Amino acid sequence: MNIIESNQGEFNKAIEHFKTDIATLKTGRANPAILDGVVVEAYGAKTPLNQLASISVPEARSIIVQPWDKNIVKEVEKAITQADLGINPTNEGDKIRIVFPQMTEESRKEIVKILKEKMEKARIAIRTVREKIKEEILEAEKNKEFGEDERFKEVEELDKKTGEYNDKIKEIGEKKEAEIMTV
Repeated sequence: MNIIESNQGEFNKAIEHFKTDIATLKTGRANPAILDGVVVEAYGAKTPLNQLASISVPEARSIIVQPWDKNIVKEVEKAITQADLGINPTNEGDKIRIVFPQMTEESRKEIVKILKEKMEKARIAIRTVREKIKEEILEAEKNKEFGEDERFKEVEELDKKTGEYNDKIKEIGEKKEAEIMTV
């Protein structure tokens, strides 16, 4: 019985959540992922934007959102505006254009600061998973499922795994930071 392996999914979930969380950070280039959390009130229901429209990136600094039903363009525009993503949609009648302005050095540094906060939250999530697994290891020892030597080995393995996941967060964060700071 390997407690660490059985909880591997928890670590992976924390990493996936971190990746999703930072995908919405502006980098100065158009990234359709910024619209992933946008929900549109249309046809009497709240529907994710990507289920109501095609989203394309015709050039480096703009996104085109083209609703399949032209009658909901206003609702789509409103949903993007209300999502508070720091972007201004322009209604062009049958589609919505989002132009990303050139970012200043100051705005890039602000976004990097937000990225660092998100990295810290991800590290906390990893530590929380580690604590949960460590509790299970101690519980298993207490229940005489294995001895003290095995516990030390498991905790050592757990710390190594935790370090690997923290390195992953650092690597993903550094890559995103380079993306943000690239003019």
